[in-house]
Amino acid sequence: MKNQTFLRRLGYAASGIRKAFQEERSFRIQVGAAFGVTGLLIAMRPAPIWWGLVALTSGAVLAAELFNTALEAVVDRLHPARDPLIGKAKDCAAGAVLLLGFAAIAVAVAMVFATEKLN
Repeated sequence: MKNQTFLRRLGYAASGIRKAFQEERSFRIQVGAAFGVTGLLIAMRPAPIWWGLVALTSGAVLAAELFNTALEAVVDRLHPARDPLIGKAKDCAAGAVLLLGFAAIAVAVAMVFATEKLN
């Protein structure tokens, strides 16, 4: 895959996102939440800093879910049997997604409260 054109690499990335969306319920839920928060941004029209914070946290959650999905796919392919260390790795990756999800929720709540105080 090295030394491919930018457009080809972009195609691989888009394919990965599309596959995750098609096959991973958690990713679809998180994409829906990102769209929901974007709707909230449009409705509330907060300061630009909030747009950036929401974009960063939403993007981080989605990226973490993609990493988690990739890790699970590789591990399940290479070692389909249950193993405590593999379970630990998968649980830690899922935990990273969860923590970023909580951070994204905290940013959204802070944005709502900060914007409400200004109005």
